[in-house]
Amino acid sequence: MSLKPYEKEKPFVYDLNWDEWQSWVKDNGESAFRAGQIFDWLYIKRVFSFDEMSNLPKTLRDKLKDQFEFVTLSEITKYQSQDGTVKFLFELEDKNAIETVVMKHNYGNSICVTTQVGCRVGCTFCASTLGGLKRDLRPGEIVAQVVKAQKLLDETGERISSIVIMGIGEPFENYEATMNFLRVMIHPKGLNIGQRHITVSTSGIVPNIYKFADENLQVNLAISIHAPNDALRSKLMPVNRRFPFVDLIEACKYYIAKTGRRITFEYALMGEVNDQPEHAEELALVLKDMPLSHVNLIPVNFVAERDFKRTPRDDIFTFQRILEKGKINATIRREQGSDIAAACGQLRAKHMESSK
Repeated sequence: MSLKPYEKEKPFVYDLNWDEWQSWVKDNGESAFRAGQIFDWLYIKRVFSFDEMSNLPKTLRDKLKDQFEFVTLSEITKYQSQDGTVKFLFELEDKNAIETVVMKHNYGNSICVTTQVGCRVGCTFCASTLGGLKRDLRPGEIVAQVVKAQKLLDETGERISSIVIMGIGEPFENYEATMNFLRVMIHPKGLNIGQRHITVSTSGIVPNIYKFADENLQVNLAISIHAPNDALRSKLMPVNRRFPFVDLIEACKYYIAKTGRRITFEYALMGEVNDQPEHAEELALVLKDMPLSHVNLIPVNFVAERDFKRTPRDDIFTFQRILEKGKINATIRREQGSDIAAACGQLRAKHMESSK
């Protein structure tokens, strides 16, 4: 069970998706077209106050003020990498901190968003879980990360073209908020991010993998797997004790059969832990019945509080070759922002330590 989001007297203005705004204007005696105007002010013009919504009558603006608030994301710090990656540490209204990362690619700008304050999954190699889970984010707090980043990119005429839901937290333990976030992001009257340009990553919350398969979305799914068998995965990822490896693989097969879409399996390589040739051979056997699978090999990030070392470069290529020999498509993730601790959780962990 995840922890409840921040309790507020008023919802955030970004909490509502398109259908909910249509219901709201109807329930408040307003014309249906007002929903489109509100969406336009929030996601096209990207204003941060109701007073700026100049084509709305004052009575409607007053209703909005009475019933909603804008999300406050106060910038604690911002780091820019030599490769153009920008990492933000934001303070929320309740003084908790979250991270958001904007990455520049030759095909456009992507943003990595956070869905929870902290994480309870407990992966032994990850900084996000340090300090445990504080609470879920509200849908609007996830949306606000993208709007804030896009507002900054507006200054240079750029836009967010893709989204990865891979920041702090487990999106599928904050499932409804994550789905509401997606509905806002993909709506053509909003930011209009193409579904196939969005990836949601889970550590393997099996019931919600089935649920996600039935959502009828074109959003990409990534699974953090990090081991080729039950025993090793349980050591690295305590979530595997709740949702065993065999059940996870069955859920993945269901997803592929239901959607016809491939799954990306994220595999963080840890020196002398899960990076040996026999691990690659075993992983190839596990995935051989899933032709739409793809393995993304990730050199493990250094985390001071953890005791894992990086796999040597030559061994990473050996691991990849073994997978490809087993007819498993495998790529090595390009690292970005390593000089600014851009991996999720690192900056927040440092902030938590300095705030003690």
